[in-house]
Amino acid sequence: MLTSRERVNLALNHQEADRIPVDLGASPVTGMQVDTVYKLRQALRLDAPGTPVKVVEPYQMLGEIKADLREALDVDVVGLGKRATMFGFKNDNWKTWTTFAGTPVLVPEGFNTDPDANGDILMYPEGDKSVPPSGRMPKGGFYFDSIPRQVALDDNHLKLEDNLEEFGPISGEDLADLGREAERIWKETDKALLGNFGGTAFGDIALVPGPWLKHPKGIRDVEEWYVSTVTRRDFVYKIFERQCEIGINNLAKIHQVVGERVTAVFVSGTDFGQQNGPFISPQTYRDLFKPFNKAVNDWVHKNTKWKTFVHSCGSVRALIPDFIEAGFDILNPVQCSAARMAPDELKKEFGERVTFWGGGVDTQKTLPFGTAEDVRKEVSARLHAFGKGGGYIFNTTHNVQAGIPIENVLAMYETVRNCGRY
Repeated sequence: MLTSRERVNLALNHQEADRIPVDLGASPVTGMQVDTVYKLRQALRLDAPGTPVKVVEPYQMLGEIKADLREALDVDVVGLGKRATMFGFKNDNWKTWTTFAGTPVLVPEGFNTDPDANGDILMYPEGDKSVPPSGRMPKGGFYFDSIPRQVALDDNHLKLEDNLEEFGPISGEDLADLGREAERIWKETDKALLGNFGGTAFGDIALVPGPWLKHPKGIRDVEEWYVSTVTRRDFVYKIFERQCEIGINNLAKIHQVVGERVTAVFVSGTDFGQQNGPFISPQTYRDLFKPFNKAVNDWVHKNTKWKTFVHSCGSVRALIPDFIEAGFDILNPVQCSAARMAPDELKKEFGERVTFWGGGVDTQKTLPFGTAEDVRKEVSARLHAFGKGGGYIFNTTHNVQAGIPIENVLAMYETVRNCGRY
């Protein structure tokens, strides 16, 4: 019987293993919202009623996928990243909290919130309530939205360093943590490691507002950033140049401490697609983003054995040839519900050149609103379409959200177990 590590490596090298590998929770875009993690653990009888689940990524309120849950679901991949969260505080010193859905959870010490007048929950960078809040969870909601804190811009006095504040050299503490954790996972498990080290996603709009920064400067409003990619393109290009240099230097330091224990690295989470097609032209991708994606991927492939992972939601078929030319080995989340993203066509056209990681079931309609039988049929079809010849890691299309019928979640993993073997 293959180990998880061997199984994932075979898939990434476009070879069939004993079964299709499975990911759950190895990255911020392949996880599960904490309310659903709690219900799943209860349904599998892994916990006594009322046992809280840790929130390991508070921005999206993702729940911890512990070793017992990974084993119950035949999960083959675990994540490796820094302890700091999207709001700048670390995942440590846990305390109790309750979600709007009534789920008992544990949150980090820095998870300091206040309700506003209408019942929304406000979150603060680094948990510091002396500065303006950087996140808002709407009343009754399931995750946080960034609060843009754009200062007035003067085009005559824009400074590159204002939009580079978060891209400094990696700290010795973070390097030591990554080295220790990589060694622990390598020795204590047989799982493949997906590294998520940050700093190499150019223009990732989830990161632009800087929810972890107490006083963000520069272009920090979402709309202003998108406008700037056209009206201030030379300025944005210079930001990316410097970010790329810093990011590659950090990857070199990280590689020294984690070595080849890492199987793949999350390079970019910048979204380029909407439901009906890309929201930038292929030429814009080639001019503004591709040079830097390629520089990072080239460094990784020249200096490590890691595979490189790009996440881009929506209809991105028109950009996939450029993703491949830029050196990406893995495409996620494979949003098959978007235009021109039919599984059979994607596999036929690109399946020998890129590994599909995701796309296992539609998280917009089928998983939340279909029947358990609908889920079984779709998962079975996706396994058949993507799995042939290797080059596929099963995961849902982006994170499993809150409010999913638990019978649908169970049906999904039962189908993977029953139909995911070669």
